[in-house]
Amino acid sequence: MRYESHSGPTERNASTIDKLALPKPSASARLSLISRHLDQTVLPPINTPYSIERESSRVDDDLPHTPLIRGRSPSLPVQQRRNLSTAAKMSTQLPHASLLIPGPIEITDEVSQSMAHYAQSHVGQPFVNVFGETLSLLRDLFQTKNPKSQPFIIAGSGTLGWDLAAANLIEPGDEVLVLHSGYFGDSFADAIQTYGGKPTQLKAPIGQHPQPADIEKALKERKYKALTITHVDTSTGVLSPIQPVSDVLQRVSPDTLLIVDGVCSVGGEELHFDNNRIDFALTASQKAIGCPPGLSISMASERAIETFKSRKHPPGSYYASFKNWVPIMQNYEAKKPSYFATPPTQLVQALHTALKQLLGAGNLQARFEQHQKISLKVKKAVAELGLKQLAADPSDAANTMTAIWLPEGWSPPDILPKLMAADVVFAGGLHKEITTKYIRFGHMGISATDESRGEIDKALEALKNAVTEVRKAREQQ
Repeated sequence: MRYESHSGPTERNASTIDKLALPKPSASARLSLISRHLDQTVLPPINTPYSIERESSRVDDDLPHTPLIRGRSPSLPVQQRRNLSTAAKMSTQLPHASLLIPGPIEITDEVSQSMAHYAQSHVGQPFVNVFGETLSLLRDLFQTKNPKSQPFIIAGSGTLGWDLAAANLIEPGDEVLVLHSGYFGDSFADAIQTYGGKPTQLKAPIGQHPQPADIEKALKERKYKALTITHVDTSTGVLSPIQPVSDVLQRVSPDTLLIVDGVCSVGGEELHFDNNRIDFALTASQKAIGCPPGLSISMASERAIETFKSRKHPPGSYYASFKNWVPIMQNYEAKKPSYFATPPTQLVQALHTALKQLLGAGNLQARFEQHQKISLKVKKAVAELGLKQLAADPSDAANTMTAIWLPEGWSPPDILPKLMAADVVFAGGLHKEITTKYIRFGHMGISATDESRGEIDKALEALKNAVTEVRKAREQQ
């Protein structure tokens, strides 16, 4: 999987109870607290056993979610009831530390509630309608107007996108140029090799990305079937601009497919599928889109689909084959029931909610600018603490996350537990060459777009306090 682990709910719940400094609630009270997010609306009656689905024309399948407030449980002390009631009014989610890693990220209450959607048939018209609209919303997210571009939503994480690209667009013996800006360049190359492709990695120094002149030189030396670029490498926080690479391809090797790993960028960084002449872009639900993990999301160009159709060899994967998925996605988008593999219905509901929120908040450009604003704020605060970024050149730095070098002799365990004590979760290093020398701060999605939540300010204050504490302790040694 392509997301980092973080402290489980048991630790967070325990710390929350400790902070209240009140008697431990009874089992019934804890159950009430756990279930307070559930919908208290009475569901409409199900049709008779002779019907396989409720008719969408008669029953609204998108019932409003009204959070249950269970703050008056007689088994809780008065003050604790007040505290829990106040928290419930602020959010329907259980109190927890702010999750500010490069994915998974914080989600809105509405997305969280969508995950509690009642069970549905994956081929029933109510769900088919939602799935179809969700696929159409992806066209707006990726910014493609070509009706022959093909969106995909498949159960899996971002990593599945590598398999989709490699299994369908690369044949045994095909040469692929992999632009390497961190850990995920290595992984994408491994995926390509798994399916018989021959990857050549064009590596940049840590904290940088391959430059257009070097890319042009590589393309002139050998003919490549495809070129892959990691838009934001989550291991380094490096942003690799797509347009300059696309321009080089159009000038030097126009037949080469452009494949973009946008797992940590889509929804937070500017990506224009049509204008950038992208052939395949992949992402995941749990990053800037703001949905829980579990969905591989991608977009294929008309040229990519034609490339698949002209393959000389069958794809090396059954589950990831376009042959199986393209007709399914086309049917769903046309609001027609279809089946190859069961989709995770609740996750699709959550993605639908997340995309409606993301696209309904205004134009995408404003969202990108807000992410840039928060990114500049974070990077300025980091610099004021005397810390440096892996992406030393501002033009190389992502807007969805920041990778922070630790001072000489420090390691993530010096900082991360102190942040956790302040209810802030950062991630440790991931790049295999420097794993213990840096930490990562994710600032994307709702944490970046809704400043009233205060999560970014809270994290910066916690980071400042942690760094100050470690410095003082080392000065006294």
